[in-house]
Amino acid sequence: MIRFRPLLLLLILLVFAGCARRETPSEPIRPAGKGPMPAKMGFTIQAGAFSKAENAARLTGRLNREGLSAYYFVYRTGLYKVRFGNFKTAEAASERARRLVDKGIIEEYWVVNPREYAIALKDEKGEDYVRDEIVRTARSFIGVPYLWGGDSADEGFDCSGFTMAVYQYNGLMLPHSSRDQSEMGNPVGRSRLEKGDLVFFNTNNSGKVSHVGVYIGGGRFIHAPGRGKKIGIESLDGKYYSTHYAGGRSLL
Repeated sequence: MIRFRPLLLLLILLVFAGCARRETPSEPIRPAGKGPMPAKMGFTIQAGAFSKAENAARLTGRLNREGLSAYYFVYRTGLYKVRFGNFKTAEAASERARRLVDKGIIEEYWVVNPREYAIALKDEKGEDYVRDEIVRTARSFIGVPYLWGGDSADEGFDCSGFTMAVYQYNGLMLPHSSRDQSEMGNPVGRSRLEKGDLVFFNTNNSGKVSHVGVYIGGGRFIHAPGRGKKIGIESLDGKYYSTHYAGGRSLL
């Protein structure tokens, strides 16, 4: 029995991998109906300034192990910062940040006010502004080896972690699961997709959503394609993704 365990483990990984790419034809997925809209983010903490994504990922992983929802983002070209937590008040965020400083996990920090998020400006600037900001954030990750909390460059990122980071940066909470994300918001037909919508795929032939990306218009989307690869742009009309397409959702 012992010699079969590696094969069994491989089969399990293939079935449950959330962002794996397989060349087998996908099974059709019945789109979910209208789901809950994302909750708005409260105060969050920003820390770190890293020249390497791997170092930002290490801090992200450490903070997640502390029970905080953390992600990193491209602050500007060649520099990464980390945001984490979701607090009702600035005081609560500051108190938690100070405890992390005392533990030596972070050094300097900044408390981000919910008024700074793109979603907070929706009524003033319109929905198109929020959609443009979501796309701008997604584009800033292009070429980044997105390591979702990985402890080394050999550990992979995950597609729903990328979309979660993009939305949280703009003030909207998403669950860290492509399947759960596919049950949020409103279903959108492929011909009616708008910038900033999420697009979903059945990449493991399970009949269930297993991959997600951010639609950027013109039939294209940005995603974290798989372990060891960099975030990039793909076309919905490509042979693989058109075959495995499982629907789109609007979360605005």
